[in-house]
Amino acid sequence: MTLGDYPHVFHGLPVYTFPEPDRNTDLPEPDAVAWRVGTTVYDAGEEWEEVFARFLDKVDTTRVRALVVGAWHEAYDTDSSAVIEALLAARDRLPALRALFLGDMESEECEISWINQTDVTPLLTGFPALEEFGVRGGSGLEFPAVSHARLRVLTMESGGLPAEVVRGVGASDLPALEHLDLWLGTPDYGGDSEPADLEPILSGARLPSLRHLALRDSEIQDAVAAAVASAPVVARLETLDLSLGILTDDGAAALLAGQPLTHLKKLDLHHHYITEPLLDRLRQTLEPAGVELDLDRDHADEDVESDGTVWRYVSVGE
Repeated sequence: MTLGDYPHVFHGLPVYTFPEPDRNTDLPEPDAVAWRVGTTVYDAGEEWEEVFARFLDKVDTTRVRALVVGAWHEAYDTDSSAVIEALLAARDRLPALRALFLGDMESEECEISWINQTDVTPLLTGFPALEEFGVRGGSGLEFPAVSHARLRVLTMESGGLPAEVVRGVGASDLPALEHLDLWLGTPDYGGDSEPADLEPILSGARLPSLRHLALRDSEIQDAVAAAVASAPVVARLETLDLSLGILTDDGAAALLAGQPLTHLKKLDLHHHYITEPLLDRLRQTLEPAGVELDLDRDHADEDVESDGTVWRYVSVGE
């Protein structure tokens, strides 16, 4: 999977990139779009904070509902602290903000594992009315346990999500959270979590509203699937997403041997290494119950060495 395209929609709104200073462009209505504010990673003519200052000057930000933070200068070497400070300093000018994404960079700008982050929870405490929050990049990312009464969607995209971050999410008090999406990644890029780190999430005790769970892009996807198979939270899910990782017959068999999944609206396993007999069993078990299955192998290609060693890869690493 290549992060090669900026999102076209965020929080149900079309994404509009705030223009460069020399462009004389009619701007859309402040509440009609999700505003993307960014500079360039290399040879930036403006720092991100300068672009944001122009945005605050040109747009009636009291009406802005969604904000996408794009690249900041030297994101491969500089974390998001200054960006976060600028956002928090302007919070009184953003009373309608309900959705925020931090680190929207495509691969050609900065590989996902190169994006430097920091403790992002001040954005949640600083914007208590947020309903959706997303962050890309696991390097330096911190997420100590936090309480937030209104957050409904939390997304963390990474080639390797630190175990401390996973545990922080599990220890957080998020009573309104409906959708949780964690890209667990690989140890090569800092993804050192184990199934035990997921237990507070899988118990569902702190997530009473959760209906959509994605635990994906994992090098230990089979072990994740085995943990999910007996997890209490699954009984109230509408969608379960274990895609993008190294899911094999072992993980598929664990799902089939675990609690019934026939109540799900959708099970997403795309980018997998499951053989056809297990795929048939999944179809025969779940499709008659009306479960939508995504079993596209995608680009999950194996490398086999002359000695028989098989190499399999997650979809998003570097």
